[in-house]
Order: sequence, then C-alpha cells, then structure tokens
Amino acid sequence: MERATAYKGYDMGAGGSVEVAPVKGETPFAAHLGQTVLAVREEGEAATGRLALEITFSSGRVRCESWAGELRLSVC
Repeated sequence: MERATAYKGYDMGAGGSVEVAPVKGETPFAAHLGQTVLAVREEGEAATGRLALEITFSSGRVRCESWAGELRLSVC
C-alpha cells in the first residue's frame, strides 16, 4: 500500500456514485501502509447480496464489507 493524492469522485450511472472525501482520523488501513498484502479472502452471501473482502498483512487484517449500499471497513 502507498500514500497517494486522492482522486475526484465519479458517477457510475445506475451503479451509484463514488465520493472521495478527506479522512477524519485513522482508517483501518493506516497501520498497514508500506506492507505487502499476504492474502485476500472473499465471502459472498447469495441470499442478501452482501459481499466481504478480507485483506491480510503481516501486522493484521482489514475487512471490507458492503451493507445496504455502504462500504464498511474494520480491523479483524
């Protein structure tokens, strides 16, 4: 992972839109900057359409989930 300047948001039509905003405080990825991704695991829930991605670093894991159209990030 690396730090980079944020890009502008964009509209995906019927798929919604992406908004880019400054981070207020730390994100779950902050502790892993500069580290290599060791593993990635995906989970899907067919009944609800919920999807999750778990990213593993040497210092821990970050879980990315979609729920009701929102992206949720958490430390595992």
